[in-house]
Amino acid sequence: MIIVENHRKKMETLRKAYPDALILDVTSHAMGALRKLSPFYPHMGIPVPFTPSMTAASVEGIWQGLKTFEKADIDLDVMRNTTMKDLKRTVRRFGAPKGHRKGVHGTELLGYLAARWEIYLPTYKWVLENKCLDLVELLRRESEKRTVVMLDYETNGDVNDPRKPLSHAQLVKMYCEGNYPI
Repeated sequence: MIIVENHRKKMETLRKAYPDALILDVTSHAMGALRKLSPFYPHMGIPVPFTPSMTAASVEGIWQGLKTFEKADIDLDVMRNTTMKDLKRTVRRFGAPKGHRKGVHGTELLGYLAARWEIYLPTYKWVLENKCLDLVELLRRESEKRTVVMLDYETNGDVNDPRKPLSHAQLVKMYCEGNYPI
């Protein structure tokens, strides 16, 4: 079994709730290989949706790079960013968001949920299958033996809930359990 909990919970509380569980940090601040599960991790060579022959460094770089605002269009530099920092593009800096461009050269803007389904989910799945499959298989095997608790800053696993950011740990859990949102 895989459970997703908030990274901010005290370890003492988690160990009490899940005494025999393997508790793993899968945030961008994780140590070792688990850090690769973070959407901020610069895997390099990730295909940019709707943009043949163009790749980016990270899932978050693609998500933020294709976002458009009142005062700013897409940002290719964000897509190339390999530092895991300065990826977020904010309303405070660029004004109200207009949508996510459907590809670097596209003219169509996708609303938030449509962009989640057409950009974020396929991109993160590609990373799981092409850059992190060994970790996914390890998590799957461990979860068959004992409870695995993955810690993330977000815990929302409802792809259709736009009020909260989507938890990548929930996406890993869904992928491991064979029910990744398509």
